[in-house]
Amino acid sequence: MAYTMTPTPVGPVGSQYCVCKVELSICGQNLLDRDVTSKSDPFCVLFMEVNGKWVELDRTETAVNNLNPAFAKKFIVDYHFEEVQKLKFAMFDQDKSSMQLYEHDFLGEFSCTLGMIVSSKKITRTLLLGNGKPAGKGMITIAAQELSDNRVITLSMAGRKLDKKDLFGKSDPFLEFYKPGDDGKWMLVHRTEVIKYTLDPVWKPFTVPLVSLCNGDVEKLIKVMCYDYDSDGGHDFIGEFQTSVARMCEAQDAFPLELECINPKKQKKKKNYKNSGIIIVKSCKITRDFSFLDYILGGCQLMFTVGIDFTASNGNPRDPSSLHYINPMGTNEYLSAIWAVGQIIQDYDSDKMFPALGFGAQLPPDWKVSHEFAINFNPTNPFCSGVEGIVQAYSACLPHIRFYGPTNFSPIVNHVARFAAQATQQEAASQYFILLIITDGVISDMDETRHAVVQASKLPMSIIIVGVGNADFAAMEFLDGDSRVLRSYTGEEATRDIVQFVPFRDFRNAPKETLAKAVLAELPQQVVQYFKHQNLPPINSEPA
Repeated sequence: MAYTMTPTPVGPVGSQYCVCKVELSICGQNLLDRDVTSKSDPFCVLFMEVNGKWVELDRTETAVNNLNPAFAKKFIVDYHFEEVQKLKFAMFDQDKSSMQLYEHDFLGEFSCTLGMIVSSKKITRTLLLGNGKPAGKGMITIAAQELSDNRVITLSMAGRKLDKKDLFGKSDPFLEFYKPGDDGKWMLVHRTEVIKYTLDPVWKPFTVPLVSLCNGDVEKLIKVMCYDYDSDGGHDFIGEFQTSVARMCEAQDAFPLELECINPKKQKKKKNYKNSGIIIVKSCKITRDFSFLDYILGGCQLMFTVGIDFTASNGNPRDPSSLHYINPMGTNEYLSAIWAVGQIIQDYDSDKMFPALGFGAQLPPDWKVSHEFAINFNPTNPFCSGVEGIVQAYSACLPHIRFYGPTNFSPIVNHVARFAAQATQQEAASQYFILLIITDGVISDMDETRHAVVQASKLPMSIIIVGVGNADFAAMEFLDGDSRVLRSYTGEEATRDIVQFVPFRDFRNAPKETLAKAVLAELPQQVVQYFKHQNLPPINSEPA
């Protein structure tokens, strides 16, 4: 299988599949030594098998000059109980600054399922070379931890009068944070950046999950070690201290907490030894990092609306070549898309009453063209009961309308946006609107649609577009701002990417759930992103 690089990490696929997040800590033992003059500089890359290909999810930092690395960077993976999630951990010796893996020496790999790691909690296995033979005595240890505690801790640290370790200059200090492991040994949790040429460093604030730092126990002792960085990996020890999160939380912006950094060897040797400098906790804050599931469990409802394209380019619905022709199996691409998305989203709406709208058709009795009509022909109550109700209303309306044009999206986008705007007045994470537009082609009102989407990006709303048929969908790709920020014709930028476009033709021969996963892949993060941006916690959330 080929290694493929994906610029964006493979995100959570389909909200209800995501049971929880699992944090994987990686250590290597007795790795192959590929460097002539020094030891290897290893880093670990995590791949997940997606559609038969290994796709890179993440990689650790590089451990300089170290055959037994403990990596500070953790891998965080969404754990899906009902899926076989195949993972591959590959070790490489960094030779250049290139991101391309073939530029680095391969040190061995290990493959398994996430379920296997989770059920064992910690596994140590032999690293294998490409030919299946052991990579010398190289081993990998993978420890799993469930990140069910959504609290995160943000620390702002500084130092004062640290010991000078470099002959020709000051020190280059950095901090390492450790927690006690199950085996009684200290386990590396976080490493700060290096601050060059100073004995009074101020490190950037950093945020880590509270579970990572102290297993969620604020009274648990943690150890902080201060080192002077050396480019050859032989970092000089400055000093250390032990504290707890509870103690560090005493630090306030106006009242920092000062902790003595002690070098035990110096303390034993020198009678008048005081310390090797002061480490200052400038601030320590615990907050909750809410997930999609937190918002759903907190009572947020997903409000689902369907918009269906009835323009003439679809073809006469009585003609088997038409995209609206309902085949003997009782389905077509429009119905397949409605089922795929609706079946999942309907679980998140308590009353399961969904507005279903049509556009681009002439309506009886006066045969005026409409770009926003209720397909049940009841404008005051366009709601259908469940996905079945949408399907019935769709089938019933086909003989009574004339397909026409043009293909205008903006009226339906603005229609849903009006309701989303009303929901913002509640100032609570109670409703999020999802508009599914199913269309066969080119948008006629591109400027108005772009403007409508940019305005909607400020609201609790996402738009899913499923393209049916074989038309050119370049305009849809443009609205889906994965590669660039969408702009209105006025030049205003979308505050976030709210459009997900999927061509149905890519899924014609795939299992039904594949389309649902692809269509809903970005939705959980869009929901979380919106409510976080508005500083809205889940309705029934506990304080951190």
